[in-house]
Amino acid sequence: MIEELNNKNDSSGETVPHEGSKYARHPFTATVEAVDFMSQTRILGRTSDLNRVGCYVDTISSFPTGSILKLRLTKDVSSFEAQAEVVYSLVGMGMGVKFTYASPEQLSVLEKWVEELSGESLPEQEMLRTSSQSLTQEGSADEESQVLNELVRELMRQRVLPDAKCEAMLEKLSRTGRAKCSPVYA
Repeated sequence: MIEELNNKNDSSGETVPHEGSKYARHPFTATVEAVDFMSQTRILGRTSDLNRVGCYVDTISSFPTGSILKLRLTKDVSSFEAQAEVVYSLVGMGMGVKFTYASPEQLSVLEKWVEELSGESLPEQEMLRTSSQSLTQEGSADEESQVLNELVRELMRQRVLPDAKCEAMLEKLSRTGRAKCSPVYA
């Protein structure tokens, strides 16, 4: 699947090294678990950047160039799993990896992350916060409407303001969708 992405975006079919990549790199921190297919050696690290075709893994122990890995990137509660190949390795620093295969479900996780990082979509937490804020605002608007209605009805009951004036206020609230109940006379 990822090879298809590589080939679609690079007509030569050549994998572009990290430094000269055509793909925008985005700062991205996630925990990484990498397992070498041949030796079954496992290392842990973290990403420093990510794009649609690979990432850089910060780790003291890295695999040699050409190693084929099973890679798992975990950010918050989401994980992305793929087969990857080490494109370059810097002893004591880390390694650049390109993704070579991922299932469609995993690709959608990667695509979502890249879209969020590139500004093509809102981060999931931001979307949740935005919808929560709009619900809170709706809730406070309802609460505000109730308070206004109660206040106008109380002014009417106490005869602080003339009935005609209170009825006009309630009518205005009704036109703006804020009147919740009709006037109550004491």
